[in-house]
Amino acid sequence: MRIDIITVLPELLSSPLSHSIIKRAVDKGLVEINIVNLRDFTKDKRRTVDDYQYGGDAGMVMMIEPIDKAISFLCSQRKYDEIIYTSPDGEVLNQKTANTLSTKENIIILCGHYKGIDHRVREHLITKEISIGDYVLTGGELAAAVITDSVVRLIPGAMSDDESALSDCFQDNLLAPPIYTRPADYKGWKVPDILLSGNEALINKWQFEQSIERTKQLRPNLLKDSDL
Repeated sequence: MRIDIITVLPELLSSPLSHSIIKRAVDKGLVEINIVNLRDFTKDKRRTVDDYQYGGDAGMVMMIEPIDKAISFLCSQRKYDEIIYTSPDGEVLNQKTANTLSTKENIIILCGHYKGIDHRVREHLITKEISIGDYVLTGGELAAAVITDSVVRLIPGAMSDDESALSDCFQDNLLAPPIYTRPADYKGWKVPDILLSGNEALINKWQFEQSIERTKQLRPNLLKDSDL
């Protein structure tokens, strides 16, 4: 898999994409992550990527020309399954979207910045818009890192235990059950006896029931999309 991230602040992405599961996936050759500096596709000495809005409203807007040039350059090298724009008014990222994206071969993520991007980019160049929540960030770099992390960890071989990803929250529109580790008794706070029983069938049943109960209490909206 290859992920190209177009940004005006490449240095902001260097740390979150250079550690943990992402780093191991890159080192194993499971994913290639390429950071593209949008300013490399400008034509003036100041490497300008933004301009004032038509209509006179406040806030600078990312210009269409450098974005088009950057995307066109990448698309001349390979075919992309999705060209994603990180936008607060895009579809909210969820586990289903991450699962789908993890099966793709090549993805571009365009990081928004300033007031936003020229709308013609969204009309003619973007195939999907993704938000990581109903709030506004300074730029789309952190959102791009979140999207990348959520996708890369699902690539077979990225995690030391592939089954771990299958038991994550939201995989079945359910929250994960409570989890514990040693010691079994700490200050009188005890691990449920069922988890110490060694009975795999009973443990699985308990975990499933706990997932349903926690989802009902904390995120009942998820059950609307479930068969439960």
